[in-house]
Amino acid sequence: MTKYNITPKEKKAGPSYRSIVQPEIVEETAAKIISRLMVDKKYRDSKYSAKQLAKDIGVNMRQISAVINARFQQNYSELVGTMRIFEAKYMLGDANFANMKMEDIAINVGFTTRQSFYATFYKLCGITPKEYRKTYGTIPEPKPAKPKKKNKAAIHNKKTK
Repeated sequence: MTKYNITPKEKKAGPSYRSIVQPEIVEETAAKIISRLMVDKKYRDSKYSAKQLAKDIGVNMRQISAVINARFQQNYSELVGTMRIFEAKYMLGDANFANMKMEDIAINVGFTTRQSFYATFYKLCGITPKEYRKTYGTIPEPKPAKPKKKNKAAIHNKKTK
């Protein structure tokens, strides 16, 4: 097809990060990543970075990125967000946290703002945290209304009649 100067596309090789690390190293490093993030609950720390993770488990940043991409098909931020939302869903469904405000849940799982919590939750779950709590969790019972005080003049008028 030289008329339109169209050349057939060549198949691209797989992502270059996959060639950086060997499969056995991917699994070993992935286990360390999960251990540090999930077991040690580092995902709750809003300041815990991929750089700090790499330092903690003794690998370089490029390897962290390559392993997370190869093993989890996500980047670091997406992986941490997924872990945070997983815990948030647990809290939203548990009666022990029924009276906890959304902002408090967001901060407890590692989000710095309510907006980022809602955006990530909606992106991963397709509904808002409030809708999730209504559907799958327990909504705190509303406090009963206090009885209104009766007007003394009205009571006095009833007695005199």
